[in-house]
Amino acid sequence: MKKHITYSLSISGLVGACLLIALSFSPGTLMAQDSTAPAHGAKNKPDVKKTAAAKDSSVAEPVLKKNPYVKNTFEGNYIIDNQTVMVPVKGTFEFVIQHRFGTVNNGFSDLFGLFFGANIRFSFNYAPVNDLQIGFGVTNENMQVDLNLKYALLKQRKDGSMPVSITYFGNVAMDTRKIDSTNLFVNVSDRLSFFSQVIIARKFSDNFSLQISPSISAFNNPAGYLDVNGNQDPKWNGAHFSISASGRYKIADGTALLVNYDQPLAQQPGTGNSPHPNLSFGIEFKTSGHDFEIFMGNYSSLIQQNNNIYNPTDFTKGQFLIGFNISRLWNF
Repeated sequence: MKKHITYSLSISGLVGACLLIALSFSPGTLMAQDSTAPAHGAKNKPDVKKTAAAKDSSVAEPVLKKNPYVKNTFEGNYIIDNQTVMVPVKGTFEFVIQHRFGTVNNGFSDLFGLFFGANIRFSFNYAPVNDLQIGFGVTNENMQVDLNLKYALLKQRKDGSMPVSITYFGNVAMDTRKIDSTNLFVNVSDRLSFFSQVIIARKFSDNFSLQISPSISAFNNPAGYLDVNGNQDPKWNGAHFSISASGRYKIADGTALLVNYDQPLAQQPGTGNSPHPNLSFGIEFKTSGHDFEIFMGNYSSLIQQNNNIYNPTDFTKGQFLIGFNISRLWNF
């Protein structure tokens, strides 16, 4: 009997000890899970600190900064044969393929110029800081290489305080061909040509944007020509002014119609040597990382100064050609 009583007491003592341990840890555990819970046996009191902070009107709420600038005036860096006003954001790397086929005049004999000789240019561009892009390109036309720079001077604002965006674009190109009878390079500087352009653009609506771009093109050693009688014409002017107008109209998400016109503003000496203006129109397809344009126009070169001084094709005679631009963007 004594053994039974002792055993029962020991069981009871063990249960009591467990209950005591459980009760001693329960309030602490609840407080750790919810620091706002009242202590055991205490009355529900408001959190003084929390209430004071809520009623303190001197504590300013964080203000979210809104971008004051108009976005996506154009979808990419190019609009057919011209640069757009856009400069990619800091850390953007761009790879561009440009292609111009032959003129369509020969019809099916060369599949409207698709099987004729073509000009191709590859370029690599990078934005090291905001509003600035630098680039390098190479084309098979005269084996030219070029360095270029693009800088956003002003940006159109949503409140209308700045109604347009203004960007500068410039390049220097070098003709790297070997010296032969078709080129008479004496000094390295004879191989150089230059292009400078100011791009002024406005986004009128979510669908329509327009830009106008005056420019100057220059060659250190412009070419001279022989006329039909074998007499040498004077050398061409080394500098040429021109102006272009480009427009984009969005017809669906990621799809837009493009139109572009380039007009030389100077004439070259000699009959029939002056460059012809350019009229082009096309369509653009845009995805998150790609921009693809296909178009028809009558600029065959992929270096702007070549077109503005030497363009031989005339759209009034139906001398159009097919071309496309493809760009791929990565952001680091």
